[in-house]
Amino acid sequence: MRIEDLPKVELHLHLDCSLSYRVACRLDPQLTADDYRENFIAPPKCLDLADFLQRAPQGIRLMQNKRALELVVDDLFEQLQADRVIYAEIRFGPLLHTDGELTPHEVVETIDRAVEKAMAATGIEARLILATLRSYSEEQSLTTVQLVEDFRGSRVVAFDIAGNEAGFPVDAHVAAFRYAREHGIPCTAHAGEACGPASVWETLQHFQPLRLGHGVRSIEDPGLVKELIRRKVHLEICPTCNIQTDVFPTYAEHPIQRLYTAGVSLGINTDTRTITNITLNEEYQKLAETFGWTERQFIHCNRNAIDAGFISEDLKTRLRQQLPELNSPGSPA
Repeated sequence: MRIEDLPKVELHLHLDCSLSYRVACRLDPQLTADDYRENFIAPPKCLDLADFLQRAPQGIRLMQNKRALELVVDDLFEQLQADRVIYAEIRFGPLLHTDGELTPHEVVETIDRAVEKAMAATGIEARLILATLRSYSEEQSLTTVQLVEDFRGSRVVAFDIAGNEAGFPVDAHVAAFRYAREHGIPCTAHAGEACGPASVWETLQHFQPLRLGHGVRSIEDPGLVKELIRRKVHLEICPTCNIQTDVFPTYAEHPIQRLYTAGVSLGINTDTRTITNITLNEEYQKLAETFGWTERQFIHCNRNAIDAGFISEDLKTRLRQQLPELNSPGSPA
C-alpha cells in the first residue's frame, strides 16, 4: 500500500499553527507568499523550542472572529483529507482567540460547530482538546479546563497544557488538572520536549495525564521508559518538529525507533503543519526512508493512537475496522 493511501490517525495537532497559505491570505489579503514563508514557517533548525514558538502568534492573530475560525477549521480538514486521516484530535487554546469580539465560550462554540460541519462534509471523525499554556496563571488554566466541562457532550473531549515547559514549573496548573480528575476529564500534557526526564516525572506526578505530547526525552531514563509502559501512557510523537526545535540533531538520531522497539505506545503526528511545514504523508515517508518503516509499523502506531483516543469504545472499533489487518499476529516487527 502507498503511504498516501494508508488510513491515518493524528492525535497531536495544533489548529492555530496549521494554516495553509491559501487560508492565511484569505484572512489577510496583504499577505504575500514570501511573507508567509518568512513569518509563518520556521527554519528547518531553530535555536530551541522558544525560538520555534515565535511563529505561533502569526496564525493566532488571524483567528480572532467567527468567520476566521470557521475558515481555518475547513482548511485544516482539507489538509486531513489529503493525508487520508480518518480520525484527528485537534487542540487549541480558547483564551488565545479573545483579542477581538469573542469570549472564550464563543470561541469554543464556534470551533465545535465548524468541526461538526466539516466532519459531515468530509466523513473524517474529529474531536477537540482545549489547551492551557505553561505561562498561564492558575485562574487561566482553571477557566480553560472548566470550558471542557461546560462543553461535555460536544466534540470537546479533553484538556491539555502546551507551551514551553522550560522555565514554567507545574505549580500554577496543579489545580486545573485536579479539577479535570475530579470531573472525569481526560488529559494529555506536553512534556519531555524542551526539558528532560525530570519534567516528565514531574508531569506524571502532578498532572497524571493519560498521554504525553512528545515525551521523547523519556528515552534518557530507562526507568522512565519502563514507567510509561507500566502506566500505558501514550506518546504523541512529532519527529520532524523535534528536529526543528533542536531536541535532537538529526532525524536519524530521533529516539522513535528505540521507543517503539521498547514497547512504548506511540503515534505519529505533525504537531504544527504550518510552522514545521510538514504533512502527515511526508512524516510517514521520512520514517520509511530513515528507519525502514513499512506498513506494519504504521498500522501498529495507528492502532496505538486509536486505543489512546479520547473517544468511545464503539468509535474505536469502527476506526480499527478501517485500518488494514496486520499480516501476522504477535508483537510488532
